[in-house]
Amino acid sequence: MQASLFLIPVTLGDTEHRKVFPDYNHDMIMTIHHFIVENVRTARRFLKKVEPSIVIDDLMFYELNTHTSPEEVSGYLTPLANGENMGVISEAGCPAVADPGADVVAMAQRKHYHVVPLVGPSSILLSLMGSGFNGQSFAFNGYLPIEATERTAMIKKLESRVYSDDQTQMFIETPYRNNRLVEDLIRLCRPSTKLCIASNVTCEDEYIHTSLMKEWVGKVPDLGKKPTIFLLYK
Repeated sequence: MQASLFLIPVTLGDTEHRKVFPDYNHDMIMTIHHFIVENVRTARRFLKKVEPSIVIDDLMFYELNTHTSPEEVSGYLTPLANGENMGVISEAGCPAVADPGADVVAMAQRKHYHVVPLVGPSSILLSLMGSGFNGQSFAFNGYLPIEATERTAMIKKLESRVYSDDQTQMFIETPYRNNRLVEDLIRLCRPSTKLCIASNVTCEDEYIHTSLMKEWVGKVPDLGKKPTIFLLYK
C-alpha cells in the first residue's frame, strides 16, 4: 500500500469524537507513527481520546507553526519518502482549511506524495449548511482587520459582494471580540441584510441562528470566548 499523508480532523470543542468521526478515521490513525501537529500537547490528548490504549511515547511529533521554515516542513515529510504513513493534526476542525497545515499539504503535492483528507467537522461548512444562505457561491474571509477604519471598509466591502455577486460572505473574529464585531455589523450593514451567527458548532451549546440585521438588535447572545463564524447574505 502506498504511504500517505492523512489529514486528520479533530473535534470542535469538547464534542465526543464518536459523534463526528467515522470508524475509518480510527483505523487509519492506528497505522500512523509520525504526526505533524499544530500543538503537541493537544494532539497527544486527541489521540488518547480516539484510542486510550495508544502508546504516546511510541509516536513522533513534528510541530508546525508560523515559525516553522519551509526547509523544516520539507524535512518533516521524510517518513513518507521511507514508505511510512504520516498524519496532520490541527487545533480544531479540518487540517489545511484556514490552518498552517496547508503548507505541509502543498509540499506533499509538490513532491507527488499521496494525500488523503479524512472526513470530519468543518465549522465553515457546517455553519454554511445551517445558515440557509447561498451554498453555490460563498467566500471565507478569515479574520477581519483590527484597525477601526480598515475594519469598517472591509465590512462594507463584504456586504457589497453579497449584493453584487450574490455570494455568501463568511468570516471569524478572536472570540473575546465577538460581541464588538456584532455591534459593528449591526451599525454598518443594511437593516435588510441577513446575518447568521454560528457559535460552538457541534458542541452541546451549539447556536446557529439567522435573522435580518435589524432583528438582531437587542437579541444577540453573549458570544464572548465562544468560537463563532459570522455569515452575511441578502
